[in-house]
Amino acid sequence: MIRSMFTAISSLGLHQKFLDVVSNNLANANTTGYKASRVLFQDQFAQTLSAGSAPSDTLGGVNPTQIGLGVGLGFVSANFSQGTLQSTGRNLDVGVQGDGFFIYGQDANRRYSREGSLGLDAEAYLVNSATGLRVQGWLADATGQIDANLPVDDLQIAMDKTLARATQNVILGGNLSAETATDGTGTVSVSMGVYDSLGALQTGSLQFTRSSADPLVWDWAVVDPATGLPDPAFGTGAGTITFDANGQLDAAIDPNPVITTPVQIPGSEGSANGGQIDLTLDMSDLTMLTTATSATVTSQDGLGAGAATDLNISPNDGVISLLYANGLVEKVGQLALARFTNPSGLVRAEDTSFITGLNSGEPQIGAAATGGRGNIASGYLESSNVDMAQEFTNMILAQRGFQASSRVITTSDEILQELVNLKR
Repeated sequence: MIRSMFTAISSLGLHQKFLDVVSNNLANANTTGYKASRVLFQDQFAQTLSAGSAPSDTLGGVNPTQIGLGVGLGFVSANFSQGTLQSTGRNLDVGVQGDGFFIYGQDANRRYSREGSLGLDAEAYLVNSATGLRVQGWLADATGQIDANLPVDDLQIAMDKTLARATQNVILGGNLSAETATDGTGTVSVSMGVYDSLGALQTGSLQFTRSSADPLVWDWAVVDPATGLPDPAFGTGAGTITFDANGQLDAAIDPNPVITTPVQIPGSEGSANGGQIDLTLDMSDLTMLTTATSATVTSQDGLGAGAATDLNISPNDGVISLLYANGLVEKVGQLALARFTNPSGLVRAEDTSFITGLNSGEPQIGAAATGGRGNIASGYLESSNVDMAQEFTNMILAQRGFQASSRVITTSDEILQELVNLKR
């Protein structure tokens, strides 16, 4: 009777632990990035009453006779199945689709977590909004390149930057009227606004002159808008374009001077290229038809100065970009992810994070969408993977197991009482 009592007591303690795990899972049913725990029971050693025997020539074998002595806790481990990704509409909220953990902090304070609600602190470091731990990744170099083979570091993003982009390409379109005089005096002027490297808007003037020798040929040049004559002070560049009998650019001309024609327009003092704006003109959309002249600049790729207005994390690869008021996008860094050979070996820490354990293996750090580290979902947070239906079922199992073990103790006590009463 005493043995059954101790067996039941071991079950009572274990079912209480089971209920503790269930209650913790339910308490974190709405915790972002939480990974539910599961419990595994194992029987304890058994007392052998008979070792049994092997078969002989005349008799069969006899199985051993054993009585179990209770139940023990096998393990409590985290379930790292994918949680639901919930849209937040916030650029700096990120989740992981697949394996992988965000990396927070350095050295002894390093943590790994699936919780990716990020923000900027007062010193412009990218941190976890709840804990203030700095997220780890790589910063872009001066050319915008990111080397994911370098050690990870804190990500400090300068949000007070202003950026401009010099014009490199100008596209012209429209019509040069076929009714323009062919005596060498028929001209068409086109004004073009372009930006230098400092973001200053500069104006250049192109003049098209219909050739007197061939009515299908137009000469063009960068000129002084006041005099209509070439002047290096107002820029340099000249060439010819030739139309066919249908009023379209003649693609048979070799070399074709239409698509890429180098032009220089003076920029502001101190701008790049010695104060010159190097342009490539694309005149392939020009026509020469018997309608009014409408030649103009249809587009150019330069931008004036604009201040940084927002920070964006791109989906899949986790590249961090600064968005500017003028429409420019500058790559400034990239988030790093860590993957473990045995994530179940990680040790839970505070704030829904983990630290490396003796059996987790070393973190395999790299860029998202590489090496099995999963993809980054921008604008989403991963919800808890707690299955409430399963947890309530586990709660019932824990309760019934506890009740059954209590009933065993009660029954053993009644039998002992009967044994004592034999003396009466």
